[in-house]
Amino acid sequence: MADGMRFSEMFYILVALLSLTLLAHANTSADSPSHDYILHEKRSFIPSGWSLVRRQQSAALIPLKFGLKQSNLDRLEEFLNDVSHPDSRNYGNHWTQAKIAETFAPSNHSINAARKWLTNEGFDASRIRLSSSKSWLQVNATVGEAERLLKTKYHVYEHRDGTQHIACLDYHLPAGVASHVEIVTPSIHFDVMVKRRGPSSLSAKNIGHPGVGITPKTTGVIDNIAFDLRNCDQVITPICLRALYGLVYEPLSAHKNSFGIVEYTPQAYVQSDLDKFHSNFSSALVGKQPKLVSIDGGIVQTIQGGFDYNGEANLDLQYAMNLVNLVGSKQEVTLYQVGDIPLGASFNNLIDALDGTYCTFEDGDDPTQDPIYPDDYPNGYQGPANCGTVKPANVISTSYGYNEADLSPFYAARQCAEYGKLGLMGVTVLFSSGDNGVAGNSDLCLEDDGSQTEEGPIFNPSFPSSCPYVTSVGATQVNPGATVTERESACEEVIASGGGFSNYFAMPMYQKNALDNYFRDHRPTYSGDIWNSTGNSRAYPDIAANGANYAVVVDGRYTRLFGTSAAAPVVGAILTMINDARITVGKKPIGFINPAIYSNSFSDAFNDITSGKNSGCGTDGYSAVPGWDPVTGLGTPSFPKLVARWLLLP
Repeated sequence: MADGMRFSEMFYILVALLSLTLLAHANTSADSPSHDYILHEKRSFIPSGWSLVRRQQSAALIPLKFGLKQSNLDRLEEFLNDVSHPDSRNYGNHWTQAKIAETFAPSNHSINAARKWLTNEGFDASRIRLSSSKSWLQVNATVGEAERLLKTKYHVYEHRDGTQHIACLDYHLPAGVASHVEIVTPSIHFDVMVKRRGPSSLSAKNIGHPGVGITPKTTGVIDNIAFDLRNCDQVITPICLRALYGLVYEPLSAHKNSFGIVEYTPQAYVQSDLDKFHSNFSSALVGKQPKLVSIDGGIVQTIQGGFDYNGEANLDLQYAMNLVNLVGSKQEVTLYQVGDIPLGASFNNLIDALDGTYCTFEDGDDPTQDPIYPDDYPNGYQGPANCGTVKPANVISTSYGYNEADLSPFYAARQCAEYGKLGLMGVTVLFSSGDNGVAGNSDLCLEDDGSQTEEGPIFNPSFPSSCPYVTSVGATQVNPGATVTERESACEEVIASGGGFSNYFAMPMYQKNALDNYFRDHRPTYSGDIWNSTGNSRAYPDIAANGANYAVVVDGRYTRLFGTSAAAPVVGAILTMINDARITVGKKPIGFINPAIYSNSFSDAFNDITSGKNSGCGTDGYSAVPGWDPVTGLGTPSFPKLVARWLLLP
């Protein structure tokens, strides 16, 4: 097999599905089943691990769904660059939710064209259902009806883990309909989750449960804490972080600014732990609580405690609250607590609440992955699901994440598009990049067939970090024996900074120059069989911050924590203070930052990290090198330089 061929084939097929911009072939041929039908999509091979079992029975029922062309969705990156790139005349002119809904809704012309075709083909109007978002038409058809309608044949395929799936090798649409339809399901796509063969598989709704996703690691209780810059190589405190990144700033427009930290039930902070931390590092915050915004019954639960339930939230809030309040307690931190105790929550529950158009976008959330409210369980949240009820903060930091392979490509694509829309609204969305280097959570890697195991040889990317519309944050460390004035390295102590190349998403334009330079000067020498070596995929992380040796109060005692989940809220606090500076002089928040930070205008605004690796999957992973790299991204933030650059922008 040629270097990179396996990933190249898989990558381009997934991009065709995920970008939802696959156009019908414009030309008919002698092989077309009918003179006005054209080939819409075709699969060139069956994915590894799957085998054909039989023809599907003609009388079997399938939910045949037609995804209608979303107006302008193929221009999402263009729209984002228009309001986010420092060279754009529209920089900072963020959109309203109403404009977003109007811009991306399918046209009535597309709906009517597809509906008329179905009725002309013999489907009674009562059988045709239009989704509430107007994005999908569905008919419950027999396989025989579907084969006649699409000029195709359906077969049953089986994965080696026993999962079965119905698919065809190609399908056709009338020329007058093809331009209105993005995708038909089920059809050629193997958009199916295969089972893990390592630790037990949990659905997206379990992201807040102990041991699921990205969680901080601990080496135990800290006996001695230094409340100055001594020993920052052994214990990180807010004082160390301020010195590392030059964050000496007291907010001036706190009442106009907002910073959101996301937690998923049953994760919860403990007020007495916050107070003990603040008594040492920011006495004005003692007794201060984050502003609680409950989503789908989210509560700060006190039933279960200890590191597994309080470590993440305590870490996030102790440092977030301190770093945005140098002296006093002016800048409020909003806590988005998502999900009730019986059901929990997924990322989709959060963004449903932030943007009402998402609740029904592309037929809404997936009940197999996302909790659906109201919850009828005892003590469950019995109110209506939160849909567009929460105003997004200017900066939202999330210290949780999945393996890209945990989620189907379609599920990931739907959510990724929403992060882009939040960016259009002027929201900065941060995600931690993962703590297992090139391996996924739980140290899982990929097998040839797409399954995840502890012994797999293939690098396993993280999501949402692999989405091109979020800012992914990796981790660094102060090297043993070093001071805060010396350059950090990639974090390799206890954790390894997550980073790599997506198998789902294409490279955004803002990364092109950085990746061209990386592949020209530092191209990894691994076989293309174990990583996405195409050079055309989304790469992450984008930036990094310290993620080692954090002093965090848990259960009343200082505990040493490690993780990119520590780095994300630190970056969030820095960006929140940059927003404060801009708001103070009458400018708008920075919004989606990636086009700016990758631009020439910001080329010297980060501390380049050039040492360390992110091992995983039986390899040393990638190396931190001069310029952007898939370990620490562009480097760590320099607050004075960043605030100066952003204050120069409109």
